[in-house]
Amino acid sequence: MVRTLSARVDGKPARRDTRANQWEDPQERPAGNRRPEKPAPSAPPLRPKAHAAERWLARQLLRGLGSPPVRMVLSSGEEVAVSEAAPVARVVLRDRATLWKLAAWPRLEFGEAYSAGRLEVEGSLLDFLVAVYRAAAAARKPAGLLAAWAARVGHWLESNTLAGSKRHIHHHYDIGNDFYRLWLDKELVYTCAYFPRPAAGLEEAQQAKMEHVCRKLWLRPGETVVEAGCGWGALALYMARHCGVSVKAYNISREQVAYARQWAESEGLASRVEFIEDDYRNIRGQFDVFVSVGMLEHVGPNHYRELGRTIDRVLSPTGRGLIHSIGQNRSGTLVNPWIRRRIFPGAHPPGLREITAFLEPWRFSVLDIENLRLHYAQTLRHWLARFDAAEDRVVRMFDPTFVRMWRLYLTGSTAAFLAGELQLFQVVFARPQVNEIPWTRAAMYQPSPPVGP
Repeated sequence: MVRTLSARVDGKPARRDTRANQWEDPQERPAGNRRPEKPAPSAPPLRPKAHAAERWLARQLLRGLGSPPVRMVLSSGEEVAVSEAAPVARVVLRDRATLWKLAAWPRLEFGEAYSAGRLEVEGSLLDFLVAVYRAAAAARKPAGLLAAWAARVGHWLESNTLAGSKRHIHHHYDIGNDFYRLWLDKELVYTCAYFPRPAAGLEEAQQAKMEHVCRKLWLRPGETVVEAGCGWGALALYMARHCGVSVKAYNISREQVAYARQWAESEGLASRVEFIEDDYRNIRGQFDVFVSVGMLEHVGPNHYRELGRTIDRVLSPTGRGLIHSIGQNRSGTLVNPWIRRRIFPGAHPPGLREITAFLEPWRFSVLDIENLRLHYAQTLRHWLARFDAAEDRVVRMFDPTFVRMWRLYLTGSTAAFLAGELQLFQVVFARPQVNEIPWTRAAMYQPSPPVGP
């Protein structure tokens, strides 16, 4: 008689003899011949099959993104796709909860889940994000009243008041100069570089960007310049060193200002470049030139008029200026909520219309507009390569979650510029009566630009 799995002898469970394929009692084998007990090999646990609702939800998520050529792998191992095209990547969800969170708030939860390791992208993360951006843009409808209202509420909740701006800047820029040294260029220029040729290195391209800015402003020895949002000080020192101007540079990041002051002292430029820890709204004095590189993204639409008023107040009657800013093609679109929560609180890349709108009330003449979108994509490629090379040191400074978070930020930004979701605007302007301006745009690429009558 073959015993069943539930048979017991003397209160002990029966065991199967794998050699004889028969059930036998452990006590029936002579003691000398008894095999040593070995745990039975454990089979991998069976993953529960996904519910029909989960498969439907995954398809709806992909359709909501414009049906990009990607596959979503549910926690059950089942794959879902809605595009007929060959997939560029697979998105693997580690648990059911992640799917439901993605469905509730996809633009926030994707970053949260990726950073925590609850979601993996198999394949190129960059190719995946470019495909998603392009598919979503193609499927996107013009923003309605509800979207516009949501954007206004979002800007109000994270308003860049004097106190709010300082808190937001501290969140991103004061996490340690040593961290930024790992992946920026040697002068810590944390804005879009200008590549005179695609193969140029990062250091060369950042120097070329600063020269490009100076030529657009046609700086002349002895002039006075005010810079709003000066970072670690590279541009202010470049203008003083190469153009013979005097600079007052404003910044609300304490770590950056301290670094810039030490740098100015070490180069003997402290008498010509003053770094001031204060908000742009508190700029005092009058200057020949106003320049802001990479600050407008942190101002916010609610405060654009204040910025325009400040520029009008501090520029001389023959003054001119330049604004360099990340932007977008359509004004009023709210920044990705994950970026606002984890990377840049209070950030808003303006549309070109928003930039010209805060210059118009003060009758500034817009003289030149250039879009360096692909230059920023190339800059980010360099940053990301250096960041990846320094991954072990970043882990020691912070933790693996921080590494994944910043990798997603740098890769996602690269993808956004490549897909055309983000732009990089340089806008040159001047008082309306200024006639001593370059006669042609070719002057930007000549050592001594000719001027008009």
